Amino acid sequence: MVVADNSNPVAQREVFGPVVTIQGYRDLDHAVAVANDTEYGLSGGVYTADLRAGLDVARRIRSGTVQVNRSCSNAYTPAGGVKQSGLGRERGVAGLREFQDIKPHRAGPLD
Repeated sequence: MVVADNSNPVAQREVFGPVVTIQGYRDLDHAVAVANDTEYGLSGGVYTADLRAGLDVARRIRSGTVQVNRSCSNAYTPAGGVKQSGLGRERGVAGLREFQDIKPHRAGPLD
């Protein structure tokens, strides 16, 4: 679905299903602004021939995960959203940390 800008509700919501919105942008700064202009942030993707530029853009997007030139993650990649998308993380080291309760160290007889 081609949308003129982010005022279209489909561009603003997390639609779970086979839906893709296509939106133009003026330059990379505008593309990042469009990507960040939502209250959600589950995942995103950057496709580019310039890997360095793609990684720079991915770092600037406020999203739980951002794939660069890929469409899926693996078991080692933590997943989880930011803003109104999801709670916590799954998979990877960050996902394991969600299940840990770090106790403060107390000096004992072996110290």
